[in-house]
Amino acid sequence: MNKEKIIKLVGNKFFTISFIKKDGTLRKMNARLGVTKHLKGGKKSYNPDDFNYLTVFDLGKKQDRTVNLNTVKEVKANKETLTF
Repeated sequence: MNKEKIIKLVGNKFFTISFIKKDGTLRKMNARLGVTKHLKGGKKSYNPDDFNYLTVFDLGKKQDRTVNLNTVKEVKANKETLTF
């Protein structure tokens, strides 16, 4: 999975991402990158790039979520679809 490819497609717009969760179920999420409004400080205890993770803002739950890029199936944004 190419993180740069996703970021280039999505930019700062809303997008839909489908991926396999840790428990093996498929999750479809409306999200956005770079949202800082809801941050409360603190720092992650790990570097997401070390694990091939992407941090997104889940628009439904209004919280940050971490997506494993190795399990991404599809990304839709700007009337384009990337399928993996």
